[in-house]
Amino acid sequence: MHHSFPTIKTASLAMFVFAGCATVNPHPDFDRASSSIERATGQVLPELNDDAAQREAIIAELLANGLTVDEAVKVALLNNTNIGAALARIGMARADAVQAGLLSNPTFGLTVRFPEGGGRANLETSVAQNIADLWLIPPRKRAAERDLDRTILTVAQEIVTITNDTKTAYYNALAADQALSIFQDSVTLTKKLLDVTKARLEAGAVGALDVNLAQGLVLRAEVDSRTARLEAASARRALAKTLALMMQADDLVLTDPLPPAQQSGIDAERLVQMARESRLDLRAANDNVLAAEARIKAEYARVFPRLDMGLDLERSERRAQPGRSILADTARSSIANGGLTAPDIQSRGQRQAARRAEIDSIVGPSFNLTLPIFDQNQAQIAKARFSYDEASGILEALDRSIVQETREAVDRASTAWNVASLYDRELLPQARNTLSISQSAYQAGNTPILNVIDAQRSLLESRRGYITALQAAANAFVELERVVARPIDVILAPPVPPNDATPNPSSKGNPQGGQP
Repeated sequence: MHHSFPTIKTASLAMFVFAGCATVNPHPDFDRASSSIERATGQVLPELNDDAAQREAIIAELLANGLTVDEAVKVALLNNTNIGAALARIGMARADAVQAGLLSNPTFGLTVRFPEGGGRANLETSVAQNIADLWLIPPRKRAAERDLDRTILTVAQEIVTITNDTKTAYYNALAADQALSIFQDSVTLTKKLLDVTKARLEAGAVGALDVNLAQGLVLRAEVDSRTARLEAASARRALAKTLALMMQADDLVLTDPLPPAQQSGIDAERLVQMARESRLDLRAANDNVLAAEARIKAEYARVFPRLDMGLDLERSERRAQPGRSILADTARSSIANGGLTAPDIQSRGQRQAARRAEIDSIVGPSFNLTLPIFDQNQAQIAKARFSYDEASGILEALDRSIVQETREAVDRASTAWNVASLYDRELLPQARNTLSISQSAYQAGNTPILNVIDAQRSLLESRRGYITALQAAANAFVELERVVARPIDVILAPPVPPNDATPNPSSKGNPQGGQP
């Protein structure tokens, strides 16, 4: 019986129906990363595009009237090329997730053999599909999706780190500017003391030693001022580098002051709970554990990696019929019958009936199974289990370290705020008062110049100490945002009293780092 090629083509098309059409669209994943960034920092990730002119216009507008700390973060998010590179990793992870859910391509085989002496060729053709994908794809896809989740959180954490680094660089530049201003004031103050000392020398009230001491004080103040200028310039260049700006760092106008110290205390354990719920790296580590668990199931599924099912068709060869000589056939038939006899000639119907009786081609299903006799995927299963143990250990270690890291950040913040408040309330007023008393006494001739020098040095150290304390307090804000992964206004907000009618979910804890 006859079988035609459309049978094979129809089976091939039926298999392709299951393949569908796969596309890679990472934009929803970018939105997820942006939501995590906004929740951790309060900043919205700007829409990134290839319009450099538009981006430069936005940055120029932000820089036009001075730069606040929030505007500095916006500039960094717009201008830092590492962000685009990090987002590209999300696109690659999405592509891997799409690839993990695709069926393997079917296989098509064709063999043609020509008989000796001519004739119809022997033809073998087959089409097959590996249906092992039915149990391989689900765990493979789950692992890829968990890897995608982990990549989204990891990239979001990197961008959050950029915002934290920007704020730290901004506050460091502010502190360096204020330190420079203090040293410049010190130069002015010491020059006034030198003028007073010279006037008293002319009046015969003091000797040349006092003038030399006052001149030495002016020179040291000049040295300190020039050193502070370099430190301020370096801090500004560090800020410009964080913002990815190529302009002169001295042209940056910083309009925000160093934030004041907080007077209220912080509940460290509340922030510990908040950190364990919000930390992006902890949530990423948790997704890594889930991905490792899915990979174990995927490796078990790979014990039977292939089961090919398909359709095979074979058409047998046919030798070419030799040409027929009617005269020779008539002579042979006549000799055999003893008289003139016509040769046997088949009718068309007889020829078709004979051809239908022949087996022209055969078709049927085929199966091809890889037997797990020598390789049962034991090594890869063991490797996946070790990877799961590693991921679980990293998650547990990170969870424990976050607890102490948060407590340490709270302690440092409280100490920095207390020190800054102590400088503001007591040390600075006392140093100013001491200098004023000593200057009046020196002008009246009631105290030596050394007391004035000591008073000036004490005031200078107190002012420097106060700026250092404010800088530490400002950086404490940034550190708290980093360890808790929430904006500072959320961290410092008073806790909401629990409702007696409903349980408080935050009291249960979430060591796995899931989103509340």
